[in-house]
Amino acid sequence: MLLKVNMRINGSTYDHEVEPRLLLVHYLRDVVGLTGTHIGCETGICGACTVLLNGEAVKSCCLLAVQVNGAEIQTVEGLAAEGELDPLQIGFWEKHGLQCGFCTPGMIMASHQLLRRNPNPSKDEIRHALAGNLCRCTGYQHIVESVQFAAVKMKPDTTA
Repeated sequence: MLLKVNMRINGSTYDHEVEPRLLLVHYLRDVVGLTGTHIGCETGICGACTVLLNGEAVKSCCLLAVQVNGAEIQTVEGLAAEGELDPLQIGFWEKHGLQCGFCTPGMIMASHQLLRRNPNPSKDEIRHALAGNLCRCTGYQHIVESVQFAAVKMKPDTTA
C-alpha cells in the first residue's frame, strides 16, 4: 500500500506516493534527490539528518514522510539563496567548522534555528543549542566559532 505525500521542500512542491514506513531522511535523499541531509545513526542521536520542519529543527530520521504531509521543509541545500552561500555555510568554511563534513549539514541547520531565535548567542548558548548534534572529528571549538562568525555576518548594518 502506498500513501500520497505532498510537501514544500526548499520552496518547491513535491508530490509522491510512498510506503508508509519511509523515513523523511530517506524521502529527502532517495526520492527527492537532496543528499545534503546525511544519514547517521537513524536513531535520533547524532543529528546529521537535522532539517527544518515548519521552521523548527528536527531529526529527519525520527519522522516518517507521511507524518510531515503538507509541511514546509528546509534542508541545507535550501539555505543558499540565488547562488550565494548562507552566512552559516560561509562561517563553517571560513572558521574551519568542519573536518570530514559528515555532521556539518545537521550542525548548520540546528545553528540556523538558534540564530533565528537568538541572533547574538554566547558560546554556552551555542554549545547548548548544538548538544543534540555529534561531531566525531572536532573539539567543537571551530564549530562554535563558525556560528559566532555567522551571527556577526547576519546582523543588520546599523551604520546607515
